[in-house]
Amino acid sequence: MKQITVISGKGGTGKTVITAAFAALAKNKVMADSDVDASDLHLLLHPHIRETHQFKGGMGAILDEERCTGCDKCIEVCRFDAIREEEGQGSRVKGQGMVIIDPVACEGCQICALVCPTEAIQMEENVSGEWYISETKYGPMVHARLGIAQENSGKLVSVVRKNAREIAQRSDLKLVIVDGPLGIGCPVIASITGVDLVVIVTEPTFSAISDLKRVLTLTQHFRIQSMVLINKSDLNPENTKEVEGFCRQEKIELAGKLPFDNAFTQAMV
Repeated sequence: MKQITVISGKGGTGKTVITAAFAALAKNKVMADSDVDASDLHLLLHPHIRETHQFKGGMGAILDEERCTGCDKCIEVCRFDAIREEEGQGSRVKGQGMVIIDPVACEGCQICALVCPTEAIQMEENVSGEWYISETKYGPMVHARLGIAQENSGKLVSVVRKNAREIAQRSDLKLVIVDGPLGIGCPVIASITGVDLVVIVTEPTFSAISDLKRVLTLTQHFRIQSMVLINKSDLNPENTKEVEGFCRQEKIELAGKLPFDNAFTQAMV
């Protein structure tokens, strides 16, 4: 079984469209959308969801109001201003208000639970999103959706890739095609670790060239074979030549060049 991840240094290069094209052309494969912060491969492949699973990542503070004495020690130590007193919500002596924990502002650092003298604060795992096993007309697909303002997208990427590999092994599929995130952050690292090939999609713009260099630094650090695909290559031939020259200089294989074509937009519509 081989694994290929398609990534890009910036958004809008056409990474997901090219991944979907690979999915349509390849045989005996499973698709995985590891761009969990802004997943969109499902918009092109129209999956039918067969399984839905909760993803729990990170911790959140939960207050037991019966145990709370209103000592306000948790408010004093919270660096994220996630704990406060609200007037008119009851009485807990010190501030004459009810202690409130904002689940969106809470970063799950656990310091409030450690300092609470009555153990009124407990830490619980957050339901941070969902992941899905679906069927498309091109084969099985594993994808996910991270909740608003939730973290641990790297962990969710690992869950998506793990299940895609398991499906490939059970069904004797020879290829896992991963639609990776943009940039060089934690989700990207989780998307490319252990794969056989990374295809970096770029375009002939100054910002894209700069981001391409950063992405290549990342893949070279992890010693992962990389290839570059220049999308919309005919929009700026001079910059396209610069990308080609950079690839020759760094001894990075050029997978190909795709011209700009309205057929892409028409096909998506």
